[in-house]
Amino acid sequence: MKQRYTLFRRGRVFYCQDSTNGHQESLRTRDESEARALLHSRNEAFRQPVLNIQIARAYLSANDPQICKRTWPALMDEMDSGKTGPTLIRHRRAMLDKAFDTIRHLPIVETQPIHFLNTVEAGSVSTSVFLRRMHNFALDMGWLPWPVLAKKRWPKIRFKEKRSVTWEEHQAIVAGELNPERRSYYECCWHLGGAQSDVANLTAEDIDWQTKIVSFFRQKTGTPSIIRFGGELERVLRSLPLSGPLFPFHGIKRETHRSREFARSPLRPIGHPRNYAP
Repeated sequence: MKQRYTLFRRGRVFYCQDSTNGHQESLRTRDESEARALLHSRNEAFRQPVLNIQIARAYLSANDPQICKRTWPALMDEMDSGKTGPTLIRHRRAMLDKAFDTIRHLPIVETQPIHFLNTVEAGSVSTSVFLRRMHNFALDMGWLPWPVLAKKRWPKIRFKEKRSVTWEEHQAIVAGELNPERRSYYECCWHLGGAQSDVANLTAEDIDWQTKIVSFFRQKTGTPSIIRFGGELERVLRSLPLSGPLFPFHGIKRETHRSREFARSPLRPIGHPRNYAP
């Protein structure tokens, strides 16, 4: 192993020079044997941590030959498996976050806490959430032999305040909406309290007119939702198709498109998330 510090004499005093950055420092001695002893101690102080890392790499590589070469993009790609639809799209979009550039080409086992802290500081709430998922996935896969950051050392995630639409805001949004189908959609979101995709995919067959009940399965949880409706919602439902999808044009749109439409509304309350459902 190459020695980091070298010895030289200037006048009658001995100096050492750092071979990595060229920095020179006086050893404050004129005795050559004492100077060599000081130089040896400095080289050993540097050599031991480096040697320990090399020994650790040798042991880890015996079990997994790729563990010392595997970088974070390999983990990002592996996390794609098992994800489909919007979840996969959301994950891939999150992995393109520029904040991850601080660790993108860094070997996983060489990641230090400061790398994670710099990534969190450079990113947003989403960056912190997905970085935790990546960290936990690496631990579960055995690609990290120990946690990079202990649970107590992770910066606290602070989400923005969220609230639902008030009755006055709902009235203003419906009154200002010129598209009949979208206006009926907002009315159903208000009365049913369902997620935007659940309401957008309702069909006429989900309505029991005899008992005045709307029933559907929530896409996110798979649990059934059974809601009895009154006169106001009945008036809206009567204006919709008698068979098939209740919102034939609005229902085929992606959830992100429906959210953007609501976000573009000039009557949308400031600070509310881009989703009509509370």
